[in-house]
Amino acid sequence: MNIILLGPPGAGKGTQARRLADERQMLQLSTGDMLRAARTSGTEMGRRVADVMDRGELVTDEIVIGLIREQLTGDTRAAGYIFDGFPRTLGQADALGNLLTELGENLDRVIEMKVDDEVLVGRISARSTCSNCGEVYNDETAPIPADHVCTKCGQKADFLRRADDNADALKTRLMAYYKQTSPLVGYYYARGDLTTVDGLASMDDVSAAIRTALG
Repeated sequence: MNIILLGPPGAGKGTQARRLADERQMLQLSTGDMLRAARTSGTEMGRRVADVMDRGELVTDEIVIGLIREQLTGDTRAAGYIFDGFPRTLGQADALGNLLTELGENLDRVIEMKVDDEVLVGRISARSTCSNCGEVYNDETAPIPADHVCTKCGQKADFLRRADDNADALKTRLMAYYKQTSPLVGYYYARGDLTTVDGLASMDDVSAAIRTALG
C-alpha cells in the first residue's frame, strides 16, 4: 500500500507517518530526511544533492524524484510507502504518478489532515520534539516529562523547538502551503483518491480515522 499524507505544516503528518510505519511495516519517505541522508551517502545522487545544497540552491524536482526512485527500487521489505511532505506541487504530483506507473506501483490513498489555521498556530507555537526519536510534545496537550525521558524511545533527551515554530513564521509557511500545495486536495479528490480527516483531533483519534480510511 502506498499513501500520501497531505496537510499544512504542523498538521501532524510526521507523527502519523511514524505511527503507520510502526504499525504496518511501511517506509516513511520524508523529503527532508532523504535529502539529509543522500548528502552524506557518497553516492552519485548524494553528490548532486550536496553540490546543490552547498550552493544554497533549492533541490530540483528531478533530484527528489531520483531519490524516491532509489527508495522504491532498493532492497527493502517495506509493506508500502508513506509520502510525507511530497508532493508539494501539481508538477510533483504528476511526476510521482508517472514514476509509480513506470515501476508498476499504485497510489492507494491520499489522506488530507484538515486543520483550522488559528488553532494550528497556537498548537505549533507550543510544540517541541525529542532530540532522539522526533516524538512531538506540546506544552498544553502532551507536556515534556519532568524527568526529560521521552515516553516513546525511553531515553533521556533534549526537547527542541524549531526556530520557525512561532506565529509569524508559521503564517508565512501556511501562505506558501496554500499557494503551492493546497491545489493537490482538488487534484486527488478528482482522481477519487482523497480522504479527509480532522487533523486537530487527538493523535489517537487521527490515527484511528486514518486506519479506517486505509481499511
